[in-house]
Amino acid sequence: MKQFKKLGALLTALAVVCSVSVAAFAAVEDTGFADVAADSWYADAAAYCRDSGLMSGTGGTTFSPDAVMTRAMLATVLYRLAGSPAVTGTDAFTDTADGTWYADAVLWASQNGMISGYGGGRFGTEDPVTREQLSTILWRCSGRPAADAGENFADESAISTWAVDAVRWARSNGYVNGVDDGRFDPAGQATRAQVAAILMRYHQANHVRPVPEPTPDGESDVLVAFFSCTGNTGNVANLLAVSLDADLYEITPEEPYTSADLDYTNSGSRTQVEQRDPSARPAISGNVDDMEDYEIVFIGYPIWNGDAPRIISTFLESCDWSGKTIVPFCTSASSGIGSSAADLHSLTSGAVWLEGRRFSSSVSQEQVDSWVTELALPLTGSVDGAP
Repeated sequence: MKQFKKLGALLTALAVVCSVSVAAFAAVEDTGFADVAADSWYADAAAYCRDSGLMSGTGGTTFSPDAVMTRAMLATVLYRLAGSPAVTGTDAFTDTADGTWYADAVLWASQNGMISGYGGGRFGTEDPVTREQLSTILWRCSGRPAADAGENFADESAISTWAVDAVRWARSNGYVNGVDDGRFDPAGQATRAQVAAILMRYHQANHVRPVPEPTPDGESDVLVAFFSCTGNTGNVANLLAVSLDADLYEITPEEPYTSADLDYTNSGSRTQVEQRDPSARPAISGNVDDMEDYEIVFIGYPIWNGDAPRIISTFLESCDWSGKTIVPFCTSASSGIGSSAADLHSLTSGAVWLEGRRFSSSVSQEQVDSWVTELALPLTGSVDGAP
């Protein structure tokens, strides 16, 4: 039987790979912010939050990644995440003012129980958001779900009683991890870069389209295979599966990538070592069932150091590509697909390669549909408006 994966479960699993407190692998060339270097661990997150309308800059070309996230800022981000709904009434806080940039957001957040005030009637508009507060606020936004305790942080006893369930939930879903020495640092102030990384994972895990069910006869001849560590490529793969009525296959490493593995600042990290070695072939867990039944295969991956991750080479070398059409796609904030696809051609003897496409993290279903239409593939199904 062919393999299918629901993207909701997929993104939850992918989120575990990354941590807000450890440098993540960035794959951008130009973030659009003068103070966000393309090789910074939060580059993808800053670009994603900007493109998704979740966070804006602090100036014309600045993001202020090291600045602390205030409670008013976070209320505004969550308000945007909810679609900026209309609000009525006034809040009862003593330190807020009508007509300010945060007024509607604070009113909405307080009315919906997302962010409560302090004693003395204060909201704390300019107070920094702590890590346990951030976990609690996102937990409330998700409906206060239950979560397994999991492995305790070294400073578990320092977590406030009101935040324990929320921190367990955030940890079990991979939205937050510990800092140095296995600590959570509950009172630590969250920076804008850290919040952007958490919001990117949260948004991707909770705002994606469902993967289509297999066709009743199980005879789809199109496969979308992808490898993703931050969820960006997985999201594009999901959109493609909708457009193409295709089957979906996740290329899963036998040894999952950890946050330390994805640390681009460490020349000895797993990804850096692999990318410097063209012969590296990270092992894959599982394989595609009935690969011979597919005529067209889309292959998606993030751009790592200007190239496809070496695990893509592992996947390509594990299959017989004779007579198949391959369509590559990649994700990055600005880097094009470049030579990454051409470098893979020699691994797929007998296959026909079509020109690929680079997508940003904020790509829409309409943009993906348009690309599929441009390809004019001989599909058994069709995209709306396509022949």
